[in-house]
Amino acid sequence: MSFADAADFALERYFAQWEFAVKHQLSASDVEPFTIGELLPFADDDARGRWDKLSLGYTESSGLPALRHAIARQYQAVSEQDVLVVAGAEEGIFLLVHALVGAADEVIVITPSYQSLHELPRALGARMRLVPLRAETQWELDPDDVARVASMRTRLIVVNFPHNPTGALISADVQRRLVEIADRCGATLLSDEVYRGLEADPAARLPAAADLSNRAVSLGVMSKSFALPGLRIGWLATRDSALLSRAARLKDYTTICSSAPSEVLALIALRASDKVLERSRAIVGSNRAAASSFVASHSRHLEWIPPRAGSTALPRLLDRDADVVAAALRERENVLMVPGRIFGADPHHFRLGLGRRDLPHALESLSRILA
Repeated sequence: MSFADAADFALERYFAQWEFAVKHQLSASDVEPFTIGELLPFADDDARGRWDKLSLGYTESSGLPALRHAIARQYQAVSEQDVLVVAGAEEGIFLLVHALVGAADEVIVITPSYQSLHELPRALGARMRLVPLRAETQWELDPDDVARVASMRTRLIVVNFPHNPTGALISADVQRRLVEIADRCGATLLSDEVYRGLEADPAARLPAAADLSNRAVSLGVMSKSFALPGLRIGWLATRDSALLSRAARLKDYTTICSSAPSEVLALIALRASDKVLERSRAIVGSNRAAASSFVASHSRHLEWIPPRAGSTALPRLLDRDADVVAAALRERENVLMVPGRIFGADPHHFRLGLGRRDLPHALESLSRILA
């Protein structure tokens, strides 16, 4: 089997049809994007000089060294040699799966998940072992569920915490257990950490998986917590140098190198990460409070498990199908909702995005539809 056998990417096809046809988002996964005018004042003298004198030529295939250094500073045990810059999280997933997985392998994925995390291994012929998070258990992950399906044929274990779309978060003890399970199987642990830094309780922030094990890979991106999706800058961080080298060689057949302006803008944001993440946490925190009040005041129609981290949640409609509500929101309110079925969830669920400043407007629209 091959990449050509992959099923259509349901979420991205949905967004391709509707995202730019509406004015407001109820289900965005990112945080309100920066403008250039908002970001450039954060630049230090070195980064500003790089921006003003930037040559629009090819860049280094592994990423601008200064950018890789800034990324490595987000970790405890990772150096810039342990970082590969990629085109968003999606290219990182693509490269890693192709570098690791074959038809004889087993892959464990926590679901619901971003579709490429489980669809790409399946398309390559791997035997998929899906471990679902369930609303009945408050979206909590039991590591014993992972241990039960793990074997010496397990090549890759994929986790995503803070979790999209539920907003779930595991404990450090559960994370360590997952690392132990992967190490015992000789498997690579891929930890999708694109929402790291958006915990409701900062004390609950998990260590990066790449800091905990030489075999683990941390996937990061500028799109979510850093509110810069248009840069299309992501990265793989791992101390498994052989794996990173295989991914880098595969990148020669995909994007080759990153956009020079995007790399410098990412550098600016990473060097000012405290201010950038403070802005994101403020927006998400305000919207989390607004959403909590909204759910409480619409308890006849709606329930949720309050998100512990990230900028998304997965509420459930009590008296109607999310596709019906989504259609009404588009047609009558110019608002986009993503139904839960897009993630393989109960059709009464929908993704609620907590990162956009116009969320209160979108909630007012939802209130009218529910009424």
